[in-house]
Amino acid sequence: MSKLMKQSGHKGFTLIELLLVLVILAVLAAIVLPKLVGRTEESKIKAAKAGVSNISTALHTFEVDNGHFPTTDEGLQVLITRPGNATADWHGPYLDRVPMDPWDHAYVYRRPGSHNTDPTGGFDLFSMGPDGQEGGNDDIGNW
Repeated sequence: MSKLMKQSGHKGFTLIELLLVLVILAVLAAIVLPKLVGRTEESKIKAAKAGVSNISTALHTFEVDNGHFPTTDEGLQVLITRPGNATADWHGPYLDRVPMDPWDHAYVYRRPGSHNTDPTGGFDLFSMGPDGQEGGNDDIGNW
């Protein structure tokens, strides 16, 4: 067989050469993958901040039209569906739909808020972050 390989001019790869290529690929993957994973999480955090900002804008528009912010019990649904106690100035819907945060959890809305306690305009609006649990330092809110 080696005589045939020499005649045709083809040379095969040795096991050492193949292992060396695999090691190089593994090292590159070890360097690149963590950076990509970190970017994904960073992008989700930015998207959650943008979601909080967009919903806050819709809540402020609701307040301008109706003279008050929705209660905690009414929730964010009043930005889409006219509530029974809405004034004639309700010009909704203020959002196409109530979005989920980037981790597929519902945004949390509370009025009055525990962080924003102003009785005339204080509300808490936040994503529970990657862990999906309220509290901790991964919540992303309007405070």
